[in-house]
Amino acid sequence: MCSGNICRSPMAEVVLRHEASAIGLAGRLAIDSAGTAADVGFEIDRRARRALERRGYGLLSHRGRQFQPAWLNERDLVVAMENSHVRWLENRASKTGRTARVRLLRSYPTGRAGQSGSLDIPDPWYGDEAEFESCLDLVQAGCAALLGELAAELSAS
Repeated sequence: MCSGNICRSPMAEVVLRHEASAIGLAGRLAIDSAGTAADVGFEIDRRARRALERRGYGLLSHRGRQFQPAWLNERDLVVAMENSHVRWLENRASKTGRTARVRLLRSYPTGRAGQSGSLDIPDPWYGDEAEFESCLDLVQAGCAALLGELAAELSAS
């Protein structure tokens, strides 16, 4: 989940789908994306699409959509891009009696041991192509770590 659902979260959706398929988990996971203040109906940002294409990811047929608080009771896990999204989710969770776990994508161990600072994935919207590439770097690292944890959970169940 991100803000507008046209940059970070669709990139994460594409990466997660691709990597889950590569390790044989695609059939066991339902992967989608939404935003807290979604640009409903808009396609993925062209800069995000180009960053994904440059790295060989398949194209995503995507339309921005708004996160629905009821989903907190319909999903096992909701992954957010920044702390403001977590706060947004927790505010709505108090009204829904949430059952989903809520985590930041960068909260999964990614080899950042010893590094301090924010776990947010910065919004590249106002940036240039380089900022979208940097965002995708963070998304890929977070997705790899998330899938590592999910694979372990699923093999234990």
